[in-house]
Amino acid sequence: MSLNALEQIDFQNYWLIVKRRWKPTAAIFAVALIGSSIIASLQKPSYVADGKLLLRANRLPSLTGLGGESAGRISNLTMQSNPVRTEAQTVLSRPIIQRTIDALKLTDASGKPLHPDSLARSIKVKDVSGTDVLEITYEDQNAAKAAAVINQVMKEYLASNLQDNRSEAIAAREFIAEQLPKTEANVRQAESALRRFKEDSGVADIKGEEDRLTETVGEIEKQIAATNTELAETDTRYGTLSGTLNMSPERAIDINALSQDSKVQQLSKQLQETETQLELERTRFTGKHPAIANLEQRVSTLQGLLQERITQTVGDGSVSESELAPGDIRQGLMKDFVNAEVQRLSLSSRLASLTNTRDAYRNRVRQVPRLEQSQRELQRRLEAAQSTYESLLKKLQEVELTEKQNVGTARIIEQAAVPDAPARSTANLIIMMGAVIATLISLAAITFLELRDKSIKTLKEARDLFGYTWLGTIPYFGKPVPNRSNKLEWSIPELPVRDAPRSTVSASYRMLQANLKFLSLDEKLKSIVITSSVPREGKSTVAANLAATMATLGRRTLLIDADLHHPSQHHIWHLTNVSGLSHLIVEQNRGRDSIVPVMDNLDVLTCGVIPPNPLALLDSKRMASLIESFEQQYDFVIVDAPPLIVAAEALTLGKIADGVLLVARPGVVDHASAVTAKELLEQSSQNVLGMVINGAISENEVQKSYYDHDDYIETSAAGVL
Repeated sequence: MSLNALEQIDFQNYWLIVKRRWKPTAAIFAVALIGSSIIASLQKPSYVADGKLLLRANRLPSLTGLGGESAGRISNLTMQSNPVRTEAQTVLSRPIIQRTIDALKLTDASGKPLHPDSLARSIKVKDVSGTDVLEITYEDQNAAKAAAVINQVMKEYLASNLQDNRSEAIAAREFIAEQLPKTEANVRQAESALRRFKEDSGVADIKGEEDRLTETVGEIEKQIAATNTELAETDTRYGTLSGTLNMSPERAIDINALSQDSKVQQLSKQLQETETQLELERTRFTGKHPAIANLEQRVSTLQGLLQERITQTVGDGSVSESELAPGDIRQGLMKDFVNAEVQRLSLSSRLASLTNTRDAYRNRVRQVPRLEQSQRELQRRLEAAQSTYESLLKKLQEVELTEKQNVGTARIIEQAAVPDAPARSTANLIIMMGAVIATLISLAAITFLELRDKSIKTLKEARDLFGYTWLGTIPYFGKPVPNRSNKLEWSIPELPVRDAPRSTVSASYRMLQANLKFLSLDEKLKSIVITSSVPREGKSTVAANLAATMATLGRRTLLIDADLHHPSQHHIWHLTNVSGLSHLIVEQNRGRDSIVPVMDNLDVLTCGVIPPNPLALLDSKRMASLIESFEQQYDFVIVDAPPLIVAAEALTLGKIADGVLLVARPGVVDHASAVTAKELLEQSSQNVLGMVINGAISENEVQKSYYDHDDYIETSAAGVL
C-alpha cells in the first residue's frame, strides 16, 4: 500500500478490513484465548507471607569519637546509595540465606538442598517509603512454609546484626582503652607548660587592649570600603556625564554661569530672533536690499555685545550660541557633572585620610607583645586535652554497657503470620494477557492477509488507481450461494434490465447509458468497445445489459461478440453460435443472416466459429468496414472485446470504434493487472471514454450512495447482476 493510501485510511476503512477478514481473525483470537484460559486453569494457588524489620541508628561510631556530627545515623557513602536498601541487600546475602536453608532444611523439586540464589530470588525485600522499615515477602504454594521462611530469615538477620554490633563494641572499647593513657599524659604536659609560662613571663592579660585595637581597625576598614564604593559610584557617574556632555568640568561651570546670566540670555535670544528675521528677508529680497543690510548690521552688533558680556562673565573662552541655551535637561546634566567632580575630589581626600589612620592603628597592633599569642596557644592545648580526656572516660563507660547488652541496630516489628487465603490469583491476569496477545496476533494476521491480497477491494481504490471518468456503478443484486468448490459466488440473472426493469441494477444501467450520451454533445457516439483488465470482471454482462438498456429507450442497437477466445453472448441470449462475426469477416459475400434480433431494437452478432488467430481477423480491413457499415445501419454499436492483458484484440478494436469503455470489478482485478491494463491503454493512445465499476458490494464500501436505493426495487424481482 502506498503512503497516500495509508494517509486516507480511517476508522470505516479499518472496519471494512475487519469484516473481510473476520473468520481467520476470530479463529486466531479464539485459539489464543482458549490457550490462555487453559494455562490459567493449570495455575496452583500460592500464598504470600510478609514480615517487617525496623532499623535503628548505630551508636558505636559516636562512642569512639570518630563519627563526628553524623555519628550513629544510617548514612550513605555515595549520592546514589540508600542505607536502608543496603540493609535490604544484607538480608538477601548468601550467609543469611544459607543458614535459613539449613535451619528449615529446604529442598528443591528433586529433593536436593535448595540453592541460596534460588531462594534469594524468591524473597522480596523493599523499604517502606518515608520510614526506616524493611518489608520482607515470600511467596510459596505452602502457606506455613512461606511464613516459616520469612521468620527464619529475619531471625538469622538479627543474629548476624547482633554479632556485628558486638564485634564493633569490642573494637571500640579496645580503642578507647588504648587512647586514655595518652590523653591523660597530654593533659599533664599542657598544665605544666602553661604554669611555667606564667611564672617565667609574669605577663598580665592584655586581651582587652588587643580586642579594642582590632575593633577600631575593623571600623576603619568598613569606612574605607564604604568610601571606595561611594568613590567608584561617583567615578562612574562622572565618566558617564563627561561622555554625555563631552566637556571638561571647568567648561561646564562656565556654561552653567552663562545660562544663569539674564543679560547673556537676553542678548542670545535677541540675536536668534534677528538671525531668523534675516533669513526670512533674504528669501524676499536680494542681498543689497536696505532691509537685509540693516538686519546684518544688527546681527553684527548683537554678536559683539554678546561676546563682550561672555568675556566679562567667564573670562577668555569661546562659547557657541547653542551652548548659551542648553535646555533644561542639558543644564541639569551639567549641574550633576559639576557636583560629581566636587564629590569625587572630596571622597578621594577622605579615602587618603582613612588609609593613613588605619595604617597607624595597625602599627599599634603590631607593637602588642607576642606573648599573648603564646599564652592563648598553651591555654587552648590544655582545654583540648581536658575535653578529650573527659569524653573518652564517658564513652568508655557507654561502650562497656553496650558490649554487655543483647541489642542490635534492628528489631522485628511484625512477625510473618501463616496466610489464611491465597494471594491474588494470576488466572485473570493470564487471561487478560492472552486476550491482548490474541488481539495483537489477530491484527498481525489481518495485516498479513491484506498485504498478501493484491486485489482491488473497493470502488474508491478502483477509481483512484485507473483515474478514468467514472460513468457508473453496477451493484450486486441477489444472495450468495456456494458453488462446487465451496466458495461463495453471486447467483444473479444475466439480463436484469430485461427481467427486472425496475431494479436498482436496471437503474444503474440507465444511468450508465445517460452518462455515455452526455460524454460528447458535439459528436454523437456510434460505437464503443467494452473490455476489462482480466477475465471474470463481467464485461460481457455489462455489454449485454447496456445494449438492452439502449434498445428499451428506442435506439436501434447492435451487440457484437468480438471475444473470439471465450465468447459468451450466445449463452446470455440463448442463441446458437453456428454463424457469427468470424464468418462475416472471412466470407465477404455472406449475408447478414448471422445477425439475430433478440428484442425490440436490439440485434446480436455472435462470434461464430473460434478461429486459430483471432487477432488477424479483427485487425483486418474487413472488420473496419463492417464496423463502419454497422454504424450507418444502427443508432449504436457495442463490441464485447477480450480482456486487455489476455489478448490484444481490444486495443485493435478500440482504434476502429469511437472509444473504449473499461469495466473494473473490485475483488477480481488485482493491482498489478490494473496497472498493466492502464499502461496498455495509454501506450496505444486509446480513447478511453470512462470506466464502469461492476459488482460493487454495499457492505464493502464506505460510501453507499452510488447504489443504496433498495426502496425502488420491487419485491418480485428475482435478482440482478
